[in-house]
Amino acid sequence: QFPFGRRLPCDIYWHGVSFHDSNIFSGQVNKFPGMMETVRKITLSRAMRTMQDLFPLEYNFYPRSWILPEELPLFVAEVRMMKDSNPSWKPTFIVKPDGGCQGDGIYLIKDPSDIRLTGSIQSRPAVVQEYICKPLLVDKLKFDIRLYVLLKSLEPLEIYIAKDGLSRFCTEPYQEPTLKNLHQVFMHLTNYSLNIHSGNFIHSNSVNTGSKRTFSSILCRLSSRGADVKKLWSDIISLVIKTIIALTPELKVYYQSDIPAGKPGPTCFQILGFDILLMKNLKPILLEVNANPSMRIEHEQELSPGVFENVPSPVDEEVKVAVIRDTLRLVDPQKKTRKDTHVTVSPELQWLGVHEHPPPVGGVPMAGAGGMSSEVLPTLIPSAILCCRCQSLEQAPEASQEQPGAAPSTEAALPSLCLKQVFPKYAKQFSYLRLVDRVAALFIRFLGVKGTTKLGPTGFRTFIRNCRLSNSNFSMAAVDILYIDITRRWNTMGIEHKESGMCLQAFVEAFFCLAQKKYKSLPLHEQVASLIELCECRLAALRGKRLLWGCS
Repeated sequence: QFPFGRRLPCDIYWHGVSFHDSNIFSGQVNKFPGMMETVRKITLSRAMRTMQDLFPLEYNFYPRSWILPEELPLFVAEVRMMKDSNPSWKPTFIVKPDGGCQGDGIYLIKDPSDIRLTGSIQSRPAVVQEYICKPLLVDKLKFDIRLYVLLKSLEPLEIYIAKDGLSRFCTEPYQEPTLKNLHQVFMHLTNYSLNIHSGNFIHSNSVNTGSKRTFSSILCRLSSRGADVKKLWSDIISLVIKTIIALTPELKVYYQSDIPAGKPGPTCFQILGFDILLMKNLKPILLEVNANPSMRIEHEQELSPGVFENVPSPVDEEVKVAVIRDTLRLVDPQKKTRKDTHVTVSPELQWLGVHEHPPPVGGVPMAGAGGMSSEVLPTLIPSAILCCRCQSLEQAPEASQEQPGAAPSTEAALPSLCLKQVFPKYAKQFSYLRLVDRVAALFIRFLGVKGTTKLGPTGFRTFIRNCRLSNSNFSMAAVDILYIDITRRWNTMGIEHKESGMCLQAFVEAFFCLAQKKYKSLPLHEQVASLIELCECRLAALRGKRLLWGCS
């Protein structure tokens, strides 16, 4: 771990919180710019709603959501309408503060009138969702799944899913919500940071028992009962890919702002924590996505009042060590260029599953940059967060395989990858969902000033003009009105804005509006796809003309 002030460049920077933990200009960073903002509860809900508008059946794994305070009247009206049409419907809703984490500020309600309308809802926006009342139970307890997903690349999109995850259990037997038990957080909320304070929380040295277990142990149990575990995994993979597809448009806007195309800069990868709930029928439901999942492999144990010590957690160690080890193997910058050298590994990396070899040819560091969380890598690799400029962790010297006395190959010394590639492996099955990605590409094209994330009125007019979308029924004056109306509304939604103009989500709304005007008889996703193809075709023709003029 290198201190502040280091001047030599590193191959890999491991930031504790965000991309902006320190200023870097090369190598690889374990955070994407804008990821923390993109997976916040409100932004995630908006992205998922956009996809639900386009593909309602494909995105039915995300609960119906409303954003507070702006959609409170809509929430009240829709709940009243649903109750009037079905008097037997007795819903429960869960309110989650937008910037909350570790269960902070979450509560359950039975009616919109129960929302706590103190001043905090204005200063601290929230999402209210339908509560899943019939979850799958194990040992009469509700639980959720934390799966680790590696977003290795944004363009081209490359996604890996860990083959095992964590199952975090509530600590009181589950009962469907009633007015009497709504406040019992140990029954309804699966957050580890809440349940750890319950007197019923069980720390176990086994991955199959206790209040935190491996997901594979749950799968084994389900399989023994005759459940279709393969279908469950297939559904989870589909959920992860579809969620990432919903997030990538916003991420690309942030990415081009911090790392403009055509300029030298770092590349990014990131480990995300997907929190998933299984319904009684084994349908997976996405709860949220965590940009900074905890990588602790120990827990605090109180020895005497006020005296604590850190105790290893075998469950966390089994899952998390493999995720970080194999993330480093996949992003290893030298694996394509080094084929015939050995690697020397520190004792800490040996503990991650890498065994010692003869001395390396040279060394290049992997830096833990400023702001590193104490929860992330120091627990795993206490002294040297090390990546040698030598052989890849995946490469093995041929000589060592041939000579009986030589050291064993690195590949043989390592377990098989715990991270499974799911995209582009299954790209053909999901490519039709990437419509908003293509809308975002149009948005980025007309941003004009590099480093911005907002489209000004001139850029919007240029987009309309170049794509030839105005006509006698839709004049440029109407274009200006559309821009002003949508931009003004988005800018009054209580979101922090560092710059004025039209954000991507506002542009997507305007684009959908244009598509609906032009292709009235088609379903929304066909309207949007048709307008995208029209814009791309006309822009390609315009580019061809300009090239021809340039040659002339």
